[in-house]
Amino acid sequence: MNEQSKYPSFIKAFFNEYFDMRKDKDDEKIIMESIRYGVEFRGANLWILIFAIFVASLGLNVNSTAVIIGAMLISPLMGPIIGMGLAVGINDFELLKRSIKSFAVATVISVVTATIYFALTPLDEAQSELLARTSPTIYDVLIALFGGLAGIVALSTKDKGNVLPGVAIATALMPPLCTAGYGLATGQLIYFLGAFYLYFINSVFISLATFIGTRFLHFSKKQFVDKAREKKVKNSIIALVIVTMCPAIYMTYNIVRATIYTSSANSFINNVLNFHNTQVISREIDFKDKTIRVVLVGNEVPEKQIAHARDLLKNYKLQNSQLSVIQGVNSDSIDVTTLRSLVMEDFYKDNVERSEQQKAEIARLKNELQLYTRYNTLDDNIIPELKVLYPHAESISLSYAVETEVGTQKRDTLTLAFMRFSPQPRANERTKITEWLKARTGAKKLKLIIE
Repeated sequence: MNEQSKYPSFIKAFFNEYFDMRKDKDDEKIIMESIRYGVEFRGANLWILIFAIFVASLGLNVNSTAVIIGAMLISPLMGPIIGMGLAVGINDFELLKRSIKSFAVATVISVVTATIYFALTPLDEAQSELLARTSPTIYDVLIALFGGLAGIVALSTKDKGNVLPGVAIATALMPPLCTAGYGLATGQLIYFLGAFYLYFINSVFISLATFIGTRFLHFSKKQFVDKAREKKVKNSIIALVIVTMCPAIYMTYNIVRATIYTSSANSFINNVLNFHNTQVISREIDFKDKTIRVVLVGNEVPEKQIAHARDLLKNYKLQNSQLSVIQGVNSDSIDVTTLRSLVMEDFYKDNVERSEQQKAEIARLKNELQLYTRYNTLDDNIIPELKVLYPHAESISLSYAVETEVGTQKRDTLTLAFMRFSPQPRANERTKITEWLKARTGAKKLKLIIE
């Protein structure tokens, strides 16, 4: 066998050793049973979902990422979505119908619960965590796809591990539903549509990833005795998949175009509108209207330079876009709300940094103060023992000190113990007193001075 023929066999052996998942695959009956159980939304599962929606809505309301993550960990929303992907992969029309029904019930109840919460809460301001769930990007699609693949692989292994909670957090199914409820409760339809759009895209691509996983892992397809019924079931599943995937593909296509457009516009702003002694304080990029709106502060940029910048739009594939450049904070068309929010954000960051520095300084000073005052209370605890062990002792004083060597200027800390005896103890007794004081005070270095 020549050297060239060895490489394919070596690569095949390497992939079989490290990437073959069949040896980790659990019994299919156990996997199916686990997924079928997660599909059902009634009783405890439904109540857990309702409570999780309330928790997530509270987290979005107070802008707490930790609370939102906690809600996603306890949410059972992944069950019917994975069930739909599995059903398509194994041609199980009954499981598909149950999964779609459970998915619809869970979705409606989640939105209704969130709507009730946001209709009753006194905190009705849209926070950043909530606003982030209204505009899906290509990254959301990719996260849902790879998250779904991780989920089906984890469910198929003997050691399930803690992958599914991680998938639930990464794909973020619950926050968009809560944001959709917020949109309904506050009468802002744009929030509802954007959030529901994100939820739908995530759900479709998690199901698609599950379908791919079942085919890749060679799950056994459902067998039918009646071939006519089998053909009917397959055709029904194909029709349902086409109806679901067509809008998802169209939406994903628009998401990709919007993401590319936004990325190109940001590159254009960063590279071309980077004028000397001028700063971009606000930017608005609208893919639908093909407009780029920028607010500048600093030295005024001549119109000739701005015209040249417009000519460079074609270099970033933005030739059909309209560039609007606003200069000076006194302009009537400036977005004052955006400017105020930017200023407040910088002010907040400065305050947080200053607050953290002050906290660290206070903690340091407290520690130093404790070093100098810790012996004030220790004296009272030592004196009763001292009376018993050394009856001739008349007084004791403990203090913290810093010792500096004159020659080397080396500094070290030590505890000073001033004691008065009548009569004074002998040398061996002094050694015992020193060791007793070290043990009693916890001092590593102690100097005893006796009068």
